[in-house]
Amino acid sequence: MGKRMRPHTLTVPKPLLPIAGKPIVQRLVEDIAAVCNDKIKEVAFVIGDFGLEVELQLIRIAESIGAKGRIYYQDEALGTAHAVMCATPALEGEVIVAFADTLFKAQFDLDKSADGTIWVHKVANPSQFGVVKIDERNVITDFVEKPSEFVSDLAIIGIYYFKDGENLLNEIQYLVDNDIKEKGEYQLTNALENMKNKGLEFKPGEVEEWLDCGNKDATVFTNQRILEIRKGEFKIEESRFNHGTKIIEPCFIDQDVVLENSTIGPHVSIGKGSVIRNSVISNSIVQKNCTIDNANFSNSMIGNYVSINGQAHEYSLGDYSTLN
Repeated sequence: MGKRMRPHTLTVPKPLLPIAGKPIVQRLVEDIAAVCNDKIKEVAFVIGDFGLEVELQLIRIAESIGAKGRIYYQDEALGTAHAVMCATPALEGEVIVAFADTLFKAQFDLDKSADGTIWVHKVANPSQFGVVKIDERNVITDFVEKPSEFVSDLAIIGIYYFKDGENLLNEIQYLVDNDIKEKGEYQLTNALENMKNKGLEFKPGEVEEWLDCGNKDATVFTNQRILEIRKGEFKIEESRFNHGTKIIEPCFIDQDVVLENSTIGPHVSIGKGSVIRNSVISNSIVQKNCTIDNANFSNSMIGNYVSINGQAHEYSLGDYSTLN
């Protein structure tokens, strides 16, 4: 439901919000494909009822990496393990499970010598996360949820590799059959703990950077980091725009954007069809078909079809908003 991202998620599912010109989930799929090295055959999306347009967009994301896309539904929010089980036909052979609202930067190659890999990132405040403990062989020995005392600073970021998806499915089925829940939900970490106790070995895959999209400020920061990390992707010809416009890179500016007498950047993403005049914008996301005049803002997230005239502020505006 993306409650912390409202009003933006009132009209668009959170994983489809744009980061530097691409939906969050598309960047995630592409990044996972790059780490895997092997060809991904199928991408299974577990969703609620988001409508046909969203489903077709997800299928196109899978096809963009040469994979088949399939849609599965979780009709009731019964936890992460239950969501994975909703995609039962996809849990055969090698499987990667990923929560669709997180991005990462990593240089490691997937280690297939272990039974699985848990993506982790070193954090300063481990008490706010699920963490893993590892032994001298770099094998995970414990999964600890939000530890009150320090046990590890390797936080689980929500991406997992399993050599045998059927093993995972069997453990999830055990949770469901025996009604084993945490806070009223079937949790993936409980299935992982059971697999570890049966002798399966999981290794950590430590990422260099973990980028969250949990709220407006985090999403704007993630946009900033992706623009920096991938700055080679975002070459902009200022000659496209009015001569009174200055662009401070890195920025992403989509097709059919009109910029007049404005200063844009650094770290700004502007969606297709937007018109910006006499404005100063930095460190912000402006989505499609917006009209912005005489504005000055930073650290903001602007939805689609938004109209702003003569305002200096920090914004989180949903689709079809108007400010005069």
